[in-house]
Parts: sequence; structure tokens; C-alpha cells
Amino acid sequence: MDRSRRDVSRRDFLRTTGVLGAGLLAGGALAGCRLPLPGPGRRPRRGMLDGPAADAPVTHVVVAMMENRSFDHWFGWLANDPAYLDAGRRRYGRPFGVDGTQQLSYPDPDGRMVPTRHLFAHPEVTNPWRGCEFADPGHSWNAGRVQRDRGFLAPGSNNDELALGYYRGDDLPFSARFARRFTIFDAFHCSILGPTYPNREYLHSGQSGGHKNNYLPIAEGGFSWPTIWDRLLAAGVPCGYYYTDLPVTLLWGNRLLGINRSIDDYFTDCAAGRLPNVTFIDPKFLGHDRSDDHPLADIRAGQRFLRDTFRAFATSPHWHSGVFIVTYDEWGGFFDHVRPPVLPDDRASEVDANNFGQSGFRVPTMMASPFARPGYVDPTVYDHTSILRFIEWRFLGAPPEGPGRDGDTWFLTTRDRYAANIGASLLRRRWSSEVGFDLDVPIGEISPPCLSEAGGASAAPPAAGTMHRLQVLPPTHDHAFDEEAWRRYLDRLGVPEPA
Repeated sequence: MDRSRRDVSRRDFLRTTGVLGAGLLAGGALAGCRLPLPGPGRRPRRGMLDGPAADAPVTHVVVAMMENRSFDHWFGWLANDPAYLDAGRRRYGRPFGVDGTQQLSYPDPDGRMVPTRHLFAHPEVTNPWRGCEFADPGHSWNAGRVQRDRGFLAPGSNNDELALGYYRGDDLPFSARFARRFTIFDAFHCSILGPTYPNREYLHSGQSGGHKNNYLPIAEGGFSWPTIWDRLLAAGVPCGYYYTDLPVTLLWGNRLLGINRSIDDYFTDCAAGRLPNVTFIDPKFLGHDRSDDHPLADIRAGQRFLRDTFRAFATSPHWHSGVFIVTYDEWGGFFDHVRPPVLPDDRASEVDANNFGQSGFRVPTMMASPFARPGYVDPTVYDHTSILRFIEWRFLGAPPEGPGRDGDTWFLTTRDRYAANIGASLLRRRWSSEVGFDLDVPIGEISPPCLSEAGGASAAPPAAGTMHRLQVLPPTHDHAFDEEAWRRYLDRLGVPEPA
């Protein structure tokens, strides 16, 4: 037997089989589960979770959450990147690969098969950076279930052909370099098959309070259930949330005001070496220059936001003992070939329409650190609460894996209690503190806004016979960052509007 197959660590084996068992108990099918292997003839290095949390070399965690992209749409090209795959197989063995594809077809409502297309090669797309000719793809609770069961152009998917578009590495100057250099996750799913707020709420608190849509708690003055911030503050762990325009933590009302800081403060605190131990950062959600990657934003604004925030961290005193995680709140209606699994959840239900255990499609997720395996693909099934699980292990007394013991209080909900720990692929010793690519990678200027966003007429549809388009999609009235709704909410809280 090949020694690279024999030298699978006990923790890798238990981690993978444990996740598989939990997924099957929860009723979900786990696609693409693979054992991570060490390089040929090498013994596996000691993992971060193999030692006590108190002695872990990671002291600072930064989490950036972007908006509305799926794994295949954003990173499917990595599955056919020869240089990346060759380097991975030399390091980790011949089974190394990426569970991704960008060559698919989906039936439209008339039964015609429509292929996925590179947005920059499509003759009818005038601005592939934004996709101005199209509508924002459907990503609601109901539309997501239609996409899961009947495809991404099916009636009820709320999609047109933008949902079948994809990007390649050359289109993503920062993210491509980041992904090739550090660790990516090809089985990381958004927490629920639904829109922005519920998924962001899972990142902050392990639940959405039973909300299926972008509900803004104006009447209540904020949600009352506990968050990871409440737990960190109670334990005396320094923590902070840095926002660009709208602070998502205000969904819990005024009680988290003390951790809110502006994104300008993030850059200052990085340079001064005074970031808190747990840091979340959010991009710009509003305006034609929004940097969150939400369609119809220019993706170069998002690339610049990630480049600049990562550069600030990687050149700070925190880098040598830090971890920087990038993820996306949900799939945004874009195609992905992996059926999302069902996960343990307090609001799990046998009725699909009410099942909060149903995770969403995969989202692009990357992790950089001196302790991250280079050019590595972690195939474990994760969701947003896997990030909580790492924080809970490092700072709040959670076990490295598994649900712990009866009577434990370190978890927020069943979801994070049973979540796989995203820190499992980190090494106990530094692999390298070298970033390995140009932190000043050039990124082009963003394009003018789409006419519809700028207050003008919508772009004219293509000539007949050139490109299939669905009928005009009905408005969902569920826009996550509705400025007027947020003004009413901030007024309800007595909080001044952010500058």
C-alpha cells in the first residue's frame, strides 16, 4: 500500500468519519468527502487541534464575510488549474483535487438546455464585472429550494442567465492568488438555504431566530437571543466588529454597540498591533461602489476590499500568530453542482419548507495564516458555525471536535455544538510566515453603475435569438440593505446613521 495512504493521522480520520456520521444522522448526503492526505512518504504534521487550546499559537482571528457567490461560480476553475493541481499532488498525494466544475447545463422553463458561460467570453454581456443586463439572481428560502430540486433556471428559481455565469482566476486578481497560496474549502456551505440576514445571523449567533427572510427587527428594537459576542465579552476575550457603512451587529439592538468600530479603525489598529483577539470585518453594502461582491456590484471593488484588509493584517504584528478567514454569506442564486446537506439544528424539521437544518449551496471560503497548509483543499463539510466552533475552541473552552459532554455551556445552539471545527486543517507549527504573493496586486478601477442602479432605464434586452432571458422577474421586497428600512431601524434604536 502507498505509504501516503497509510500515514493518515488519527485526527484526520476521526474528523472526516465523524462529520460523515453526523451528516447521515441528520439526513444529509455529503458530496465529495475525501480524506486529506500528507505528501508522499511524509508523516502528517501535527494539527492545530492536537494540542490544548490554551497553548495554541493562534492568538488573533479575523473573519471577513462577503456577499452572494457560489463555489463553482467563483472557484470552479481551480478544479482544472494544472499548476495548482500538480503542486497539490506533490505535497499531499495523488488524490489531491478540487470538487468543482464550470461546465454544466440547466434546463430553462421551455426545456432548452442552457450552458454555463464565462461572463467575460459571452458576446451579449457588455459589463461582465457587474452583469448589468441581468437581474440579481434568486436566493430566497423558496427560490433556493427550487434551484436545489429543479435547477437554476427552473420556474420559481427567480433566475435569468446571470446565475449560470462564472469567473476564472484571471478575473479575480486577489482571490486567485490568495486561494492558490493558502487553504480553501470545497465543502463549505452557507448555513441555511436562504438569504443574507439569516446566514449572517448564523455566523454571529448559530441561528436566525426562526426567520427565513431578511427580517429587520424594527418593532422589537433588536433580537434578544445570545451571540458569540455576548459569550466573548462575558469571558473577558477582547473582540471587535469593524463595519464600512451598515453595522450588522445592530440586528441585536444597542447591546453590542460597544464592539462596533469603523473600518478606518481596523487599518489603524492593524498597524498599531492592537486588534482584539476576535475581529469580524464587513465591506460596503450600499451604493454603486459597494465592495461586498453582491450583484450587481463591480467585483473589482470586492477584490480591492479583500486585498487591502488582508494586507493590513499580513503586515501587522498580529500576522505571525493570526488567522484570516474569508467567506460569503450565501450562494446568491449562482449555480453549484453539489447538493447541500442537512445539518443538526434546533429548528430542524421533517417538513422541508420549515427545515432550518437544510444548509445552503457551497460558498467560496479561504483561510490564510502562517499555520495554514499551502495550496491545500480541505474537503470537510463546514458551514458558518464552523468558524464559531474554532473561536469557541480557542477562547471559550469548547472541545476541539464533537458535541462535548452533557451539561456543557460553551455552545450557542445545536448547530455550532455539532459543527466541524474550521481550524482542523491548521498546523500546530508555522509552515511559513511568507505571504508568497504581491500584496499590492494591481486591481482595476470600478466601472460606472448599471443604468438601473444609477436611476436610468434598464439595459435593453438582446436581440431575438441571441441569448435566452427569462421574463422580467417579480420584485422580492426582501432586499437585505434597504436604506429606507435601515433609517427607520436606526431611528428606532436612537443610533445616528453611519457616515
